[in-house]
Amino acid sequence: TIADLVAEAHDTHHPVAVDLYYTDQKPEAAKRAKGFREQRIPKYLGWLERSIAANSQLSPGWLGGEAVTYADLSAFQVVEGLKYAFPRAMDRVLVDTPRLTELVERVKALPKIAAYLASPRRIDFNEDGIFRRYPELDDPRAD
Repeated sequence: TIADLVAEAHDTHHPVAVDLYYTDQKPEAAKRAKGFREQRIPKYLGWLERSIAANSQLSPGWLGGEAVTYADLSAFQVVEGLKYAFPRAMDRVLVDTPRLTELVERVKALPKIAAYLASPRRIDFNEDGIFRRYPELDDPRAD
């Protein structure tokens, strides 16, 4: 499910074809991004929120089990990437996902993750990766 969310995030800036530049598909990207912001992000993050809530009796706010798993690390990365690419839309959605927000902060605070995030090895999100910030694809209603 998280991999599907990542693929959909990518498709917001390459909705027609991956071999075309973003500038060659801007009108289609605007349409795709609107649906992604308004429907898909809330759906996916809502599912993660409900999954954390359902597992709360089994774990201290992790997606499954009593310790952090790859699912938690993946959820962290996708939320951070979406916050970079769609900051306005994410501000709205994260209000309704407090457990997921807490999970992201717990992952970020894990000693080895925190050390990596502070290191020069960490590559910041940018316009060459999957999570790209094109302001016109974020929520234009916030202007």
